[in-house]
Amino acid sequence: MARDNRGQEEYGRPVRRILIGLLVLVLMATFVVWRVDNPRMERFRSAIVDRVVPSFDWAFVPVTRVSRMFEDFQSYTRIYEQNQELRRELQQMKSWREAALQLEQENARLLDLNKVRQNAQLTYVTGVVLTDNGSPFRRSVLLNVGARDGIQDGWATMDGLGLVGRIAGVGDKTSRVILLTDTSSRIPITIQPSGQKALLAGDNTLAPPIDIVESIEDVRPGDRVVTSGDGKVFPADILVGQITQGPDRRFRVRLAADYGRLEFLRVLRTPQSEQIQSTGRLIAVDEIPLTSISEEEPDTDG
Repeated sequence: MARDNRGQEEYGRPVRRILIGLLVLVLMATFVVWRVDNPRMERFRSAIVDRVVPSFDWAFVPVTRVSRMFEDFQSYTRIYEQNQELRRELQQMKSWREAALQLEQENARLLDLNKVRQNAQLTYVTGVVLTDNGSPFRRSVLLNVGARDGIQDGWATMDGLGLVGRIAGVGDKTSRVILLTDTSSRIPITIQPSGQKALLAGDNTLAPPIDIVESIEDVRPGDRVVTSGDGKVFPADILVGQITQGPDRRFRVRLAADYGRLEFLRVLRTPQSEQIQSTGRLIAVDEIPLTSISEEEPDTDG
């Protein structure tokens, strides 16, 4: 066995040397053929390429597919980046759209406030609703206007359509508004066109009932309800709502103000009534000179 292996090694070395030498010669010949600048050699090279290259198409298929896969991957990467960019832009557009809708709603509220026509003697302060402190037992909101803006307790507040409530608590920079729906709210109203006087009492619903009607037979669903101005609680003729009849057959007021979207409120400056400082302005007394009284007294001595 040792001899056979040694014999194979003795024959294998010369064969490998011969093959390597032939490969070197072939490579050198190929190099020379491709480097010689001669028209004949050029035609020879073209003939070899035309004969050999088409038969090696099967060998280029994997390379072609790999290159196409690489190009597709690059294209997919670009598409993915573009998709992510479009998603970011879409998110920005959504935020801009939401901001535009909010601005549009605020603009509509302000336009509604500007369209409300009031007595020329009434001035107002527009405030923004900060928070809604409503609860099952108390209905109120906070405004961003207070004593520094001249706000006083008892002043009426409106939105773009009708009466909302009254000021009940004033701070330096904020004020609290008790809504008409609060159970502690009581305002005098007038029902038109009959002119009936009544009292609107809050019951924590959007359709508070009316009480103390002079003649209930003259009240009809759909009648207009405004403030009466009695007691100087509110200015007169401010729209409150319309008469409606509830399931309990009781007359209620469907409020004109949109309580679901209170964003801006108009605080009406109620003019102060003149205060009487002396009784002389209340009861007129004719002043009689003391000299005339003494002259009219009879002379008892005579």
